[in-house]
Amino acid sequence: MKITVIGTGYVGLVSGTCLADVGNDVLCLDVDANKIRILEEGGIPIYEPGLEAMVRKNVAAGRLRFTTDVAAAVAHGTIQFIAVGTPPDEDGSADLQYVVAAARSIGKHMSDYKVVVDKSTVPVGTADKVRAAIAEELQSRGATIDYSVVSNPEFLKEGAAVDDFMKPDRIVVGAEDVRAADLMRQLYAPFQRNHERLIVMDVRSAELTKYAANAMLATRISFMNELANLAEKLGADIELVRQGIGSDPRIGYHFLYPGCGYGGSCFPKDVQALVRTAREAGQGLKILQSVEDANEEQKFVLANKIVKRLGEDLSGKTIALWGLAFKPNTDDMREAPSRVLIGELFKRGAKVRAYDPVATHETQRIYGDEPRLAYATTPMDALEGADVLAIVTEWKEFRAPDFEAIKAALKTPAIFDGRNLYDPAHPRAAGLEYFAIGRK
Repeated sequence: MKITVIGTGYVGLVSGTCLADVGNDVLCLDVDANKIRILEEGGIPIYEPGLEAMVRKNVAAGRLRFTTDVAAAVAHGTIQFIAVGTPPDEDGSADLQYVVAAARSIGKHMSDYKVVVDKSTVPVGTADKVRAAIAEELQSRGATIDYSVVSNPEFLKEGAAVDDFMKPDRIVVGAEDVRAADLMRQLYAPFQRNHERLIVMDVRSAELTKYAANAMLATRISFMNELANLAEKLGADIELVRQGIGSDPRIGYHFLYPGCGYGGSCFPKDVQALVRTAREAGQGLKILQSVEDANEEQKFVLANKIVKRLGEDLSGKTIALWGLAFKPNTDDMREAPSRVLIGELFKRGAKVRAYDPVATHETQRIYGDEPRLAYATTPMDALEGADVLAIVTEWKEFRAPDFEAIKAALKTPAIFDGRNLYDPAHPRAAGLEYFAIGRK
């Protein structure tokens, strides 16, 4: 099938590459000429395990190409994926200007039937705006051309996106006509050989499904974070509580790990957007507003623990920081808890010496030549001259450190663990003070 993907960001590039990998002819469009240059030179503008090799393989095979030519991209694909950014507006709602602009481009240049697929995470009712934008462009041209608008939300985890696309739990398609639904079934047939994973529903239900899924996962995280804070006050151990409730099959173990708050491009934005959507519809979402509020507070927990141990004035102190990205296996720093912690430490006069396997470059882009922030090349290098160690990202290489070496390197032998990586007995046996989230 001939497919056009508009937007070569995280969702667009992963989707386009995976669709090419099963034999489709994919053309990816982006207005950012620098992104297209990087892709044509064999690089990728994001970090995602396994993606770069897959891009190169499919480019070499001639199944995956990149362009800045809007007219050529619209002419290419019967199926047109819109996978552009939907950043939050100041009021928390999703900014749809890039989605609508993409729709207008399709309407301006299309000459035959198109299935226009909203792949970006968008509020309920966006498909109507996309349909209207295309109709306006066609009307201004005096053209009468059939088209369908479909919602096909992505369910990709950063760090495991290629696997998620190639082996999906479910494929949600919101379609209002049989022709479009049948084309989407054909498109996704290679990804569901052993059993049916495709769920067809109306467009608005598909749009809401994406927000509902992320909101539910965010709710579980904030719930566990609040329980962890309570466990500390009650003298209970949240890890034992997690095992106790997770063993109930009605609850399960997924997303029950407390920590220093969630971040990234999805959960914060989608929770805020869903709250805003509900408000516009005259419906309050009290639970979700509390989820958001609890998460914002949780991002300060690690800084508060450091201040409680070292004092309010951290002038002359250097804090070693393991992890910068909002989660492992990505370089995404959007809404990352590390940014809140760094800001709180700077505010109190501290310097930070940080290590992250892949997010250093992105952090440097954000902070520039900030003199209070230094970057280490290894986890142990981050401890050089540091007073204490804080951990905010659960990278695998942090899971089994040499606690004796950590104690020897730190001026104050203390670890502030925002991801509960260790059994508290192990660092304490090495003579380290260990401050985790909700651990006894």
